[in-house]
Amino acid sequence: MRIFRNKKVLTAIFALILACLAYFAWPNHKTAEPQVNSTPATAPNASTTFNKNQYSLTDPNSIWVIVNKKHSLRPVTYAPSDLVVPSVPLRAPGNESMQLRQITASALEQMFAAAKAAGINLQLSSGYRSYSYQVGTYNSYVKQSGQAYANTISARPGFSEHQTGLAADIEPVSRQCEIVDCFANLPEGKWLAANAYKYGFLMRYPADKASITGYDYEPWHFRYIGTALSTELRALHVETLEEFFGVSGGSYSP
Repeated sequence: MRIFRNKKVLTAIFALILACLAYFAWPNHKTAEPQVNSTPATAPNASTTFNKNQYSLTDPNSIWVIVNKKHSLRPVTYAPSDLVVPSVPLRAPGNESMQLRQITASALEQMFAAAKAAGINLQLSSGYRSYSYQVGTYNSYVKQSGQAYANTISARPGFSEHQTGLAADIEPVSRQCEIVDCFANLPEGKWLAANAYKYGFLMRYPADKASITGYDYEPWHFRYIGTALSTELRALHVETLEEFFGVSGGSYSP
């Protein structure tokens, strides 16, 4: 009996071993391997990582200074200390308005060179305008058409982006559609609209944003803000500094 029992035990053990081997050898019962996540990590939202405090919005020397009909330069008679004449075609050589701040001039030269390589010939129509220059311009509009009308087409002295030395009105060398809306439909206007951000410029007064910026559509007016901010705005499809920074704009305060 003992031998018989031992044989039965051995047989059972042997059968159990065979069953185990068959279970693990069978393809459908292999131990599952860890799954590797092949989905790339989601890129962080640009707006959550961008430093909006990198530059001042009120210091007139800052490339992010916001100047509009609600916010004047401080002091209103501010004049940049690094004005230069850019090495680009100029509408009025020798005129005060053919100057820009050094950082703006360098970026404009690079942009105009790239445009020329693409068959687009641009020139500077107007850049820096001093406080006294703006006094004369604004007052002439007031005299001709009244202050209400002057406020719609000209900045009050101390409230003009041109006084920062960071703004440039741009036109074709041919002077076709010079400082008028049809500039947007020319090859020159289309090239700038598509490429200016690459060189740190923003079309400052886009269409349908007058209630925000305080100015009607000006497809020729470009403001230097640096490539970091211009690229950020482009990526987020934000068109104005007021919207991005949450700063008031619009018409003049009473």
